[in-house]
Amino acid sequence: MLEISGQQLLIDPFIISNPNVENFDIGQIRPDYILVSHAHGDHIAELETIVGNSGAQLISNYEIISYYAQKGIYGHAMNHGGKYQFEFGTVKYVNAVHTSTFPDGSNGGQPGGFVIWNDHNCIYFAGDTALTLDMKLIPMTCPKLDAAVLPIGDNFTMGYEDASIAAEFVKCDTIVGCHYNTFPPISINLDEARKTFEEKGIKLHMPAFGESLEF
Repeated sequence: MLEISGQQLLIDPFIISNPNVENFDIGQIRPDYILVSHAHGDHIAELETIVGNSGAQLISNYEIISYYAQKGIYGHAMNHGGKYQFEFGTVKYVNAVHTSTFPDGSNGGQPGGFVIWNDHNCIYFAGDTALTLDMKLIPMTCPKLDAAVLPIGDNFTMGYEDASIAAEFVKCDTIVGCHYNTFPPISINLDEARKTFEEKGIKLHMPAFGESLEF
């Protein structure tokens, strides 16, 4: 969950379905917007429940928005390279190298990431992605990043070694790790991950469940 300009943006809701989460009341999450990077089940698991509770507006690619429109859930469709001004600030939909299929086999379009900014802050949420040279375009086309959320778990996405290179590509020295230690294939050595970033002068945050960070 990202709080910016007084609005709450929830990204890729996979909460009570996460095997690491226990006794959490999903009803307390009432975002204004839900941003979806791609259609895999571990990124949309609680989306419909949360929209039902909150009336949140979706922001995603055309295929994902179209899929949920058939269920009576509406939102704002985007595509790669495009940006749009919302009430909380600007969102740019950027490239990610991954796959994207709904659990029922429907097409989820091409995966993506988001750069989100207002007059004061800018954050990059990479989504699930491999390391890609397209990341070098972000500091060329967006405001200077205050933080970047990067996958570090390997196997399905880039690992922490490649993520440390991604941090250099996007010119950001404050990184929040995601997509790790949820399932056995993406379990990592936290100390080694932290050391890999520290050797490059980059701070890697790996927040505990429920922990908040302020930038």
